[in-house]
Amino acid sequence: MGNTTLIQQKSTVGVHDATKSSVSAEIDKVIIGSIAAFTGVVALWSIACLFSAMFQAGGPLQLVGSYFKALAGM
Repeated sequence: MGNTTLIQQKSTVGVHDATKSSVSAEIDKVIIGSIAAFTGVVALWSIACLFSAMFQAGGPLQLVGSYFKALAGM
């Protein structure tokens, strides 16, 4: 058998964490969350106002009729 030479090879692998986020990205997330929460509050308030109007008018059909009367000026 022939002479065999073993070669030892070292390799280094560098792993960089790409999940770091900047401060402005975190601030944007907070702002978007605040806008979404405010939108939800406004939606709930508008639904409560519509239910209150239907209750005071006597039902959904009377509410629509009263709405058109108000638009026509009757």
